[in-house]
Amino acid sequence: MPGGDTRSDEPRGLDIEDLYRRFAPLVFRRARRFYDAHEAEEVVHEVFLQVMDRQHTFRRESSPVTWLYQVTTNLCLNRIRNQGRRAALLREQTPMLQRHAVQDPRQIQHAFLSDLWTKLDADLVAVGVYHFVDGMTHPEIARVLGCSPRTVVNRLQALKAQAAALSAPVGDAP
Repeated sequence: MPGGDTRSDEPRGLDIEDLYRRFAPLVFRRARRFYDAHEAEEVVHEVFLQVMDRQHTFRRESSPVTWLYQVTTNLCLNRIRNQGRRAALLREQTPMLQRHAVQDPRQIQHAFLSDLWTKLDADLVAVGVYHFVDGMTHPEIARVLGCSPRTVVNRLQALKAQAAALSAPVGDAP
């Protein structure tokens, strides 16, 4: 309406309570890829706190599921990255890990990846998690990140190169 109230053209706020009721289990399952159940529960709450603060960043071109999936992944990776002390402890304890049997081989993989993730570019790590951990295809990752499949391929190549350089034994460096 000319001269009328323009607020109807503005994006409406998200119904956070409805999002939580519908998608908290999905966010929890996503967080469980990174953490134990207790820590994953904390992530769920952090994600929805971020959603409340940043609901204006939700682009309505994607579904809330895609947006929440990305917010959760980024939060999990940031929590890992911000735990610098864990990386230091890992480096200190690596000889002990090698001497003692590990119940679950995924513990060593998780420890290595956690240490590596703290050293790599966040965008590359996100693409790597979507591809290697979640098994997503390049087009699926591109949809989640809002980029082209070619960009996904380029980021995966860069990730592999950086990871190889960082995981090479010190004596093998060029």
